[in-house]
Amino acid sequence: MGRDFCFGQGAHYTVGNWAYPWHMGPENRSKKVLLFDLGGVLVENGGPEALAAMLPRPLARHEMWRKWLDSHVVKQFESGRISGEDFASEFVREWEIGLEPAAFISEFTTWPKGLYEGAEALLARLKGEHHLACLSNTNAIHWARFPQLHALFDSCFLSHEMGLVKPDPGAFEFALDRLGAPAGEVWYFDDLLPNVAAAREAGLNAFQVEGFGQIAPILRSQGLLKDE
Repeated sequence: MGRDFCFGQGAHYTVGNWAYPWHMGPENRSKKVLLFDLGGVLVENGGPEALAAMLPRPLARHEMWRKWLDSHVVKQFESGRISGEDFASEFVREWEIGLEPAAFISEFTTWPKGLYEGAEALLARLKGEHHLACLSNTNAIHWARFPQLHALFDSCFLSHEMGLVKPDPGAFEFALDRLGAPAGEVWYFDDLLPNVAAAREAGLNAFQVEGFGQIAPILRSQGLLKDE
């Protein structure tokens, strides 16, 4: 079954059930692909602090992220294989959280806070000169909160729609295949080192960033952002 991707307003062509928005054809060879994670990169993510406050015992931030990435129920939810209700029930059990599933999912819904100040303006500057895409581990609950993100990118690759979760190499292979771009022509930004390492292994120019403020300096250093 085909999935509904937010492929923006550009030209489309279809192969099977998949809509391809853009390809590295002659008219696009001067463009680079800028591929962004969302939470912790362009979108402020209150999840780590909120989750830490729920845990029965303190857990170092890097240990919490590793447990999150390794969690079977998280992978099932973020790959679109289980419902929010099933995710909440299993997650509170797995992580020993002292909340009813309904209370947890209510809190979980609010973890993404919104775009960082300046993020939308930066994307607007970049759009047109480059092909803008996002590759995000997310879920239907969080994605539905930010309908404005659809218009900011030329292509969106969302874990719950792809059925693939970073740092699975398949997630990067999927995006590269749909973009039709050589890996060396893609610049990728993520806040989590395992995802950056997987992107580099796939051949992307990948950078770990700790928040939105680190993106523009990297873009300038790579010759991808002109001074105003």
